[in-house]
Amino acid sequence: MNAEIITIGDELLIGQVINTNAAYIAERLTEIGIPVIRMVTVGDDLATMLESFRAAWERAEVVIVTGGLGPTHDDVTKTAVCEFFGTTLEANEEVRKNVERLVAARNAKWTNASEEQTMFPAGARVLLNRLGSAAGILFERGNRMMIALPGVPYEMKGIVDEEAIPYLRTKIRGPAFRQLTLRTTGIAESRLAERLGDLEQLLQGARLAFLPSPAGVRLRITVVDPDPVRAEQRIHQVETRLRNIASDYIFGTGTQELEEMLGKLLVRKKLTIAVAESCTGGLIADRLTDVSGSSAYFRESVTAYSNTAKVKRLGVPEELIREHGAVSREVAEAMAEGIRKTAGTDIGVSTTGIAGPDGGSAEKPVGLVWIGYSDERGTTALRFQYGSDRRRVKERAAAAAMELVRRKVKKR
Repeated sequence: MNAEIITIGDELLIGQVINTNAAYIAERLTEIGIPVIRMVTVGDDLATMLESFRAAWERAEVVIVTGGLGPTHDDVTKTAVCEFFGTTLEANEEVRKNVERLVAARNAKWTNASEEQTMFPAGARVLLNRLGSAAGILFERGNRMMIALPGVPYEMKGIVDEEAIPYLRTKIRGPAFRQLTLRTTGIAESRLAERLGDLEQLLQGARLAFLPSPAGVRLRITVVDPDPVRAEQRIHQVETRLRNIASDYIFGTGTQELEEMLGKLLVRKKLTIAVAESCTGGLIADRLTDVSGSSAYFRESVTAYSNTAKVKRLGVPEELIREHGAVSREVAEAMAEGIRKTAGTDIGVSTTGIAGPDGGSAEKPVGLVWIGYSDERGTTALRFQYGSDRRRVKERAAAAAMELVRRKVKKR
C-alpha cells in the first residue's frame, strides 16, 4: 500500500502557518509500513480540492486529507468529499452525541455552528474526534480509501493515533515493514557515522537513515522482510549492534525526548535538580517541566541573564566576573553551585555563553558556551563551541546541559 497526503488551507500556501500536519501523518504512516509517495497542499477552493482528490485517488491506495472540516464559510472539505463520492451531508447521531458532550463540557451554548458539525457524509465511516467537534471521515471504494481529518494539529493527531492508524493496520498487505529509531545526543552526525564504521557489515540488508537536529541525531533503522517474526528479529539485531558501538550517546528510542529520559533517571535515583540559566534564557527549565510529573525532581530555576542577577540571585562573587568574565568556567561553576545551594537540591546545572550573532571576541567567539554541574561530590564545567545562529546555540546548549546531567547521574 502507498499513500498521498493532501493538506488544505490558504494559510499554508501563504506561509502564515507551518505545515506540521503532513509531517506527523507521514511519520505515523511510515511507522506501520505505508510509504508516502506524494504530499500536496491546496487552498480553500472547491474546484482545486476536487482536482487534487481525483489525481491522488489515481496514484495512491490511501489518500489522507487534513484541514477544512470546521463550521466556517471557508471550510469546504466536507462538501468536496461529498461531491467526490457522490453523496450528501446528513445528520449523524454518533457525531451529534460527541458534539453535545463537548458543548456541555465547555459550558457553552448550542449554536448553528454546533448543528453544522453534526452533519456528516452519508455512507462514510465516522472517525471520532474526542478533542473537538469535527469528526474524521473515512470512505472506502474497492482497494482504495480516503480519510479526511480536521486541520487543528492536536485534534488531527488524536484521530490519527486512536482511529486511523489502528484501522489502517488491519488493511496492510505484503511484506512486513518494521522501523525503529534510536535517539542520540552529544555527537555530531559525521563523527557518529565514522564511529559506526562499515555500515554494510553492520546493517546486513537493513537500511539506516541519519536524521540530524540541533539536539542530536536520530538513527532510523528500516527492515522489510516477508516474515514478520524474522523482520522483528533482524531489526533488534541491528539495534543491538548499534548500541554496542554507540551506547554512550543513545538516550532513548522512538519519540522519547532527552528531558523525558533524564526525568525518569532522576526519579529512579531519587534526585532533585535546579537550574541557573543565562544564555539559554530558561529553555532548560522549560524542557524539563514539559514532562508530566517533573515536580518530583525539578525544584526551581533562575534566569540570571545579567551580571547583577548572577551576583544577587546565585551568589556569584563579583570579583570572579571581573577577573574571568561572565562567560567562563569559573562563573559557570559558581552559578551551578549557587543554584544547588540556594534551592537545596542534589544537583545544580548552569549555562553561560555568547548566543550571538553579536558580542563575540577573538578570545570568546560567538557560540561559546560554558555548562556547569554541581552535586555533593564536586563542581565542574565543560566548554562547548557552537555556531552563530542564536536559536540553535540555545537549543544545542540546553540539550548539552541535560546530557551532562544524564551522564553524571548514570554514574551515581
